[in-house]
Amino acid sequence: MRMYDIIQKKKDGRELTTAEIQYFVNGYMGGGIQDYQVSALLMAIYFRGLNERETADLTMAICDSGEQADLSAIPGVKVDKHSTGGVGDKTTLVLVPLVAAAGAPVAKMSGRGLGHTGGTIDKLESIPGFKAVLSPARFIAQVRRVGAAVAAPTGLLAPADKKLYALRDVTATVDSIPLIASSIMSKKIASGADAIVLDVKVGSGAFMRDKQSALKLALTMVDIGSRAGRRTVAVITDMNQPLGYAVGNALEVQEAIDTLKGQGPPDLLEICLELGATMLLLAGMVDNVQGGKRKLLDLLKSGRALNKFIEFISAQGGDPQVARRDGVLPAAKLTVAVPASASGYIKAINAAIIGHSAMLLGAGRENKESQIDPSAGIILQKKVGDAVKSGETLALIHANGTERLDQVKEHVWSAYQIGDNKPEPVRLILGSIPGEL
Repeated sequence: MRMYDIIQKKKDGRELTTAEIQYFVNGYMGGGIQDYQVSALLMAIYFRGLNERETADLTMAICDSGEQADLSAIPGVKVDKHSTGGVGDKTTLVLVPLVAAAGAPVAKMSGRGLGHTGGTIDKLESIPGFKAVLSPARFIAQVRRVGAAVAAPTGLLAPADKKLYALRDVTATVDSIPLIASSIMSKKIASGADAIVLDVKVGSGAFMRDKQSALKLALTMVDIGSRAGRRTVAVITDMNQPLGYAVGNALEVQEAIDTLKGQGPPDLLEICLELGATMLLLAGMVDNVQGGKRKLLDLLKSGRALNKFIEFISAQGGDPQVARRDGVLPAAKLTVAVPASASGYIKAINAAIIGHSAMLLGAGRENKESQIDPSAGIILQKKVGDAVKSGETLALIHANGTERLDQVKEHVWSAYQIGDNKPEPVRLILGSIPGEL
């Protein structure tokens, strides 16, 4: 078997065998196959695609390139949740304690942010003392004791994905659905969950800009999960404006805490209830999604979800006072208002521009070496459908310096579209795959 022949075969649009896919992944990890050959194959895949079986085989080859978490010591059905990325998406911060409070164990590996998409680990690390790096033994012991843990993945889980993504990033092959799906699902399967809920974002702040692409990605990932023996559901959700009001690490932690106290934004609560109820359904704890939502609402009202958050944060070294009093989270030195230039209604907010603006402030990473400023970010004062008067504040910028402040103000202002007529209400849940379970 030769890499040259595999490249030629895919270039001609023919189907690769399981053995050929395993050969190229194993050979690349072992050093026998070079970057330039894998780059050629990735480009051939970009143009010619992979069928469902090929995509599943690539996923499992990547998954098998390293260790796989063994969560069998944790009783119950372990359900993981993954978002394809968005702006202001702090759903994990709410869902982990909420679902754990319902009795479903949540053993979650989460990543750091790059670009305008925030990372859950970065958000949690804005809590003083929080430790995201856990040994496998401590991770499992915490889930058994507390019911929840969120940790940064080690480089031993699906290491081929990191190498392949680095090549995709420099060869303009990132936006290939088979390659996106295999990258996401290899890590989810290697993380050891029994069932997986996927939040597939679509819109201006998402990787998938249109519903057709989001649907195709969702179908592909659900098929991979099923072939791997994981019960998998994808929920397609809107990301045409930031989720909630807060964008930035500490700001988003505070908004998640507010949500657990029953005081969060309606859109964030709606998405969390949908995803959380689906997680409970896959865990066998409720009979349907509506029953799951009622159960989760009861946990929010009773304060049990907030108490579980405090317990989970404390178990990982975080200051439990973060959920009890102000002043624990880092705060920016400057707060600057962005005023509206006209009166009317907010027609649209470009989520990607808001996310990029927050990144320029230090809330995200422009490259892998960038340092995160946990206090920086943006809090929207107006969302789509809201009325606004000229001069009224659209958003508040939280910053620790003035170097990029004018640029960020201009960006945030440009993200807003104001019109004379009130737009139709935003539909947040666009569908799920499969549908009714």
